Amino acid sequence: MKFAMSYSFGKDSALGFYKMIQAGHEPVCLITAMNQEKGRSWSHGVSPELIELSAAALGLPVIEAFCRAEDYGKAFEESLARAAALGAECCGFGDMDIELHRTWNKSRCAAAGIECVMPLWGISRDQAVAELIDCGFTALITCVEKKRLAPEFLGTILSKALAESIASAGADVCGENGEYHTFVTGGPTYRKPIAITCGPVIDLGDYAVLDIQAVH
Repeated sequence: MKFAMSYSFGKDSALGFYKMIQAGHEPVCLITAMNQEKGRSWSHGVSPELIELSAAALGLPVIEAFCRAEDYGKAFEESLARAAALGAECCGFGDMDIELHRTWNKSRCAAAGIECVMPLWGISRDQAVAELIDCGFTALITCVEKKRLAPEFLGTILSKALAESIASAGADVCGENGEYHTFVTGGPTYRKPIAITCGPVIDLGDYAVLDIQAVH
């Protein structure tokens, strides 16, 4: 099937996208939700410039769903409809085991008249991290919840050794509870790696965020 991919530019969506292609599906576009007030992606806080560079490296157009929190669902449905107009028959998501997420995904797709596919659904979180690393993706930790992970994890590349350190700290190895977020700079689906520079760490109270920017 031709598909759109709900893409956060983090590790789970990157692995899900890879698995969609491996299963024989044909990508037509990416969809990412954008915080209308901050001008960056929801959850991962990716800048428009890095989104543009990443989409180009993946060789796909990206549909940006600019919205406020209260309009998130409606904006995503509208983006799915735009993807359908490009030929998408389904949308892929990187969710693994949170039932609330699966219900939300299915509802949005049903409203847009396309199928919902979750290629990572049912695999363990440990397995997801191991597969991501074994496939050759480079995932940089860009955000941590300070009560669960120390800011020293910021700027590190996810590896099996680092995953063990994350687990030893008492955090979910996949960060599914919000312990950390990543930005993928390269991997088997990328035509070329995304060159970035790491700026200062920004303290946001409960969270610490690494300011990453594109290298020109």
